[in-house]
Order: sequence, then structure tokens, then C-alpha cells
Amino acid sequence: MTQQVTELLLAWGEGDQAALEQLIPLVHAELRRIAARYMARERAGHTLQPTALVNEVYVRLVDVDRVKWQNRAHFLAVSSRLMRRILVDFARTRSYKKRGAGVQHVPFDDTGIIDIGRGHDVLALDDALDVLARVNARQSQIVVMRFFGGLTNDEIASALDISAATVMRDWKLAKTWLLRELEPTRTESRS
Repeated sequence: MTQQVTELLLAWGEGDQAALEQLIPLVHAELRRIAARYMARERAGHTLQPTALVNEVYVRLVDVDRVKWQNRAHFLAVSSRLMRRILVDFARTRSYKKRGAGVQHVPFDDTGIIDIGRGHDVLALDDALDVLARVNARQSQIVVMRFFGGLTNDEIASALDISAATVMRDWKLAKTWLLRELEPTRTESRS
């Protein structure tokens, strides 16, 4: 099935809309699993549901002009970045409306996630990831693919064309950097 997904992605990237129609059923379950995994870590009563998140990813993917898809892992990596953007935009919109009331807490543990603890939200994580991207873009990409996309080390390695060992090493460094960056004393001192 991975080969079929790659072939359909390549055809879609060349402008074949029929390939997109064939691709959606093949990747929908995986994207929904990724979205559900992320949404399970959200606060109770979150108004955005996994299916809505996946649908928004589809809408944004369709608007992307002819991407040169490499393979399934590349597709999942791009989808992960889109999920991050959607969730951050959603949190910003809600934050603007509530002016900080009920800030969205994002647990970040080592089952693919880092536990950033209480008091940190998706917006703080997004800001920290932007800073990390300026320091080390690959580490930031790894965090996004793992946290927002739920990709495995092997899938990330394939998407970034690096070894799984390099992914693991960069993940550990990025996790340490993010935990330090998101410490309450560091974030409060910037206010």
C-alpha cells in the first residue's frame, strides 16, 4: 500500500485530480489516527474534533500548488506541519476571544511527545518551535513530525533523508532544548 500511496502522490503532484480521489481513502484512516492521537491530549470539551482537523488538512492540501511529493512519509510530514498550523491558528483565535481564559494545555510526553507540564499551551510550544527552527531547523521539523504527526523515527528519517539514529539524537536534543525553553522561569522572564 505504501507504494500505491507514493504513486498516487506523484500523480497528484503532476496535476492528476483522479489520483487525489483515489488517495484520500488510502490515507484518511492514517490521518484520522494521527489527529485523534493529538486531540486525545487536548483539554476535555475541545470543540475541534479529529475528523474536522483531517478535513481542514484536506482543504489546505488541495490548495497547495503542485507539490513534488516524494513518498508517503513526505506526505505525512507535510500533513503534520499543516495540523500544527491549524491547531495553532485555532488556539490563537480562541485566545483572542477569551484573552487567556482557559488556555489550552498541551502535554508533551516521550511516547512521541514531550511533557511540557501545566501552564504551557500550544501557543507557547509554537513560539518555542519557531525559535528552535532558527537555531536548528531539522530538530524543529523532527518535533513537528513526531508531536503533531505522530510519525515514527523511521518515517521521519525517510522524509528528511537522514538515518533513524540521527532522528533519535536530534529528538533528544530538541526535547531537552524545548523543556529548557518552556520552563516557567524562562518564559515569565520574557514577559
